[in-house]
Amino acid sequence: MNTPRLAGKVCLIAGASRGVGRGIARALGEAGATVVVSARSSEAGPRTEGRPETIEDAAREVEAAGGRGYPYRCDHTREREVDALVHWILRRFGRLDVAVCAVWSGNEGYDGERYADGSRWGTPFWRRPAGQFGRFMEGGPYAALLLARAVAPPMVAMRSGLIAFISFSAGEDYLGDLHYDLAKACVNRLAFACANELQSHGVAALALSPGHVRTERVMEAGLAPKATESPLYAGRAVAALAADAQVMRWTGQTLFVADLARHYGFADEDGSQPGRFFP
Repeated sequence: MNTPRLAGKVCLIAGASRGVGRGIARALGEAGATVVVSARSSEAGPRTEGRPETIEDAAREVEAAGGRGYPYRCDHTREREVDALVHWILRRFGRLDVAVCAVWSGNEGYDGERYADGSRWGTPFWRRPAGQFGRFMEGGPYAALLLARAVAPPMVAMRSGLIAFISFSAGEDYLGDLHYDLAKACVNRLAFACANELQSHGVAALALSPGHVRTERVMEAGLAPKATESPLYAGRAVAALAADAQVMRWTGQTLFVADLARHYGFADEDGSQPGRFFP
């Protein structure tokens, strides 16, 4: 596999303390990028649901992979915090080339069977409290919009940049849960809408759909044998896109990591190229 070279590129990964976001940060580190990893969980403060993973851990992984990692604690559902994060990046590095939103807090409080409100995955919407839907939307599409809004001005000024939203797609098929289905469809549509407004400024916006990723939560739930890929697989997709001088050809689309692996020739950490995943 030919690792893309992103030395000199400054990348921001929102939601990078664990899961897909952390895998993306590591892959960009492999490519030699400067990577700002942001999320709520920090060694110096509170951690989401008391989990052990932190942004400092993720930054160290970036460094170990060959890049430059910088942790920054941020609640990506708070507009002022997101704006402050982007302003800090611009003051520190003078540019921002890639921004990825891997924020997803819709499953917080889910124990593998029930959400905090007592409902289950796939519970008919008319039997489910509406409050959980608000959390899905805030921890998905809203966070993605806040990030895009904050990073667009410097990218427009440079007339270049890549904004990627980590989402999920099953084509036209239903994802099995109304709240989840609508949240992911909204993120995919957000990429399309942002692309329409940014295209004339040379900035690409797209959604990226991984498969069943072997995240920390998946492994703890005993579902690792059912997972199709590691978080690094999506990360290498982002690295390939960031290094592509013709990335604008993809703008507005929802792209499958598996398809990009075959197009760009990258593989997962075990050397395999998992195909598309459909639940």
